Amino acid sequence: MSDRSRDFEVIVYGATGFVGVLVAEYLAGHAPTGTRIALAGRSAEKLEAVRARLGVDWPTLVADAADADALTTLAGRTRVVITTVGPYAKYGKVLAHACAAAGTDYVDLTGEVLFARDSIDENHELARSTGARIVHSCGFDSIPSDIGVHALHKLIESDGAGELLDTTLVVTSFRGGVSGGTIDSMRNQVDVLKEKPALRKVAGSPYSLSPDRHAEPRLGRQSDLDTIPGSDVDPQLKGRLAPFVMASYNTRVVRRSNALRSWAYGRNFTYREAMSVGASPLSPVIALGTKLGLGALFAGLALPPTRFVLDRILPKPGDGPSRKDRENGHFTMDIFTTTTSGARYTARVRAKGDPGYAATSVMLGESALALALDRSSLPESEGGVLTPATGIGDALVTRLQAAGFEITARKL
Repeated sequence: MSDRSRDFEVIVYGATGFVGVLVAEYLAGHAPTGTRIALAGRSAEKLEAVRARLGVDWPTLVADAADADALTTLAGRTRVVITTVGPYAKYGKVLAHACAAAGTDYVDLTGEVLFARDSIDENHELARSTGARIVHSCGFDSIPSDIGVHALHKLIESDGAGELLDTTLVVTSFRGGVSGGTIDSMRNQVDVLKEKPALRKVAGSPYSLSPDRHAEPRLGRQSDLDTIPGSDVDPQLKGRLAPFVMASYNTRVVRRSNALRSWAYGRNFTYREAMSVGASPLSPVIALGTKLGLGALFAGLALPPTRFVLDRILPKPGDGPSRKDRENGHFTMDIFTTTTSGARYTARVRAKGDPGYAATSVMLGESALALALDRSSLPESEGGVLTPATGIGDALVTRLQAAGFEITARKL
C-alpha cells in the first residue's frame, strides 16, 4: 500500500494532553516538509487551540477513546497512529485493535504489562494478517533498553563473538520527573491485580510478554528488585546498584525482542536493569532504601488509607514539569554483557531532556516518522505486535542519532 493511499502519514491521538502536545510540537519542528499530519482527540475546541499554539495548518479529527466506529475510521485514514492516551488498559485497547484491523502502524508510550499482554493476545495474529506494526512502548519505556540491547547485539553479531549471556543495563545518570500518567498507569494496574489476583502470575513472570512462554528457556530466578554489587556487572562500577523502577516492564520487552528474533541474542541470554546510587560507603543503604521504597509505593497504592494520601501528593494525569525543567533533564544508560566466546561488550544510550517528557517526545515522534517515511529501512516483518527493536530497529537508531541521541556499542 502506497503512502498516498491514505489521507495522512501520521495522526497524533491525544494531542491535547500534556505529552500529546509535546509530541505534536516536536513533529511541527522536525517532521520533513510536506509530511501529512493530523491532530486527534475528543475535544474539537482543545484541538483547535493546540493547532493555533503550534502555528500549523494540520487537520483536526474528533474521536473518543471508547467510540469504536470513530477510531476505526481514524485508523483507516493514516499510515501511522501515535497515541498518548493512557492508562492504556482503560483507554488504549479499542484503538490498538482498530489499527491492527486496518493495517495501520501504531506507536504508544505504554509501560503496562497487562495491557501489552492483552494486546499481544488480541492483536498479534490480526496485525500479521494485515501487515500492521503495532509497536508498544516507544518512549522512555522502553526504547533505551530495547534499542540499546539491539545495538549491542548487532556489534557482537558482526564481530562473530557469539551469543549474549548475562546482560545488565545500569542507569548511570538521570535527571527528570515522574509523569502523572505513569503514576496513573501504576494505580490502574494495582487496581486490576486486586480485582483479579490470578493476573499476578502474568504480571510477575519474566516472560509475561513472550510470544510463547512455554518455549522460553528455564534460566532460574530473574528478579527485578535485587540490589547488585557494581563490580559484579563491571569492574569500574563501584558501590551497590539499586533496583530501577522501570525494570519490571523494560526487561520483559527486551526478552520479547529476543524471542521474536528466534532467540538471536541467545537461548541463555539473561537480562536485568539496575540504577547506580553512587560509590559512597552508604551506597548499600541507599540501594536497600530504594528497594524498600519501591515496594512501599506499590503497597501504598493497594491499601485504601495510604492510597488516599498518595492520590493527593503524587503527580496527576496531565501534570508535567516546566519547560526549563524539561530542558535540564537527561539520562545515560550503560549496558554490559559477556558473550559465549568470553568477550565483554558495552553499549550506551544517552540523551538530553527530561526522560519522560522531552526525550520521550523525541523517541515517540521519531518512531512514528520512521514507520511512516522509512519503510525500506525497517526490519523484515509480516507485522504483528512488535517491539521498538523488532518493529523499527536500525531506522529508529539512525533517526535518534540524528536527533542528538548517543547510541553506541563497543568491545571492552
